Amino acid sequence: MYQSLALFQTAHDMARHAGARQAQTAQNIANADTPGFTARHIASFSDTYRTDQATQMRATRPGHIHPAAADHALQMAKGGAEPSPNGNGVSIEEEMMNAVNISREHNRALAIYRHAMTVVRTSLGR
Repeated sequence: MYQSLALFQTAHDMARHAGARQAQTAQNIANADTPGFTARHIASFSDTYRTDQATQMRATRPGHIHPAAADHALQMAKGGAEPSPNGNGVSIEEEMMNAVNISREHNRALAIYRHAMTVVRTSLGR
């Protein structure tokens, strides 16, 4: 019923994006002792949503426009930590800070969803 409302879809996308970022951070932490592993990061939702929005079309569903557009939000960048002697480029401190920021993004998405539900309930008189 509420899937067609843009605010609910945006909150869903924000939460899903935060989940993908948290999974990538967990993978970086899990490979903190793997020789030669380089940390990868997914850009924040606000950075991803803002990039060239005025000049490019946005995909509204997977496969819309062209297949590569569906994965635009999950483009990864390599971490910038200095590698350890075994070539590992994961900084546990940096990853923990990223995990806290990602948790905040996820909580923000949930707050938006809750507020939108409150507005809908109020408008229905419940």
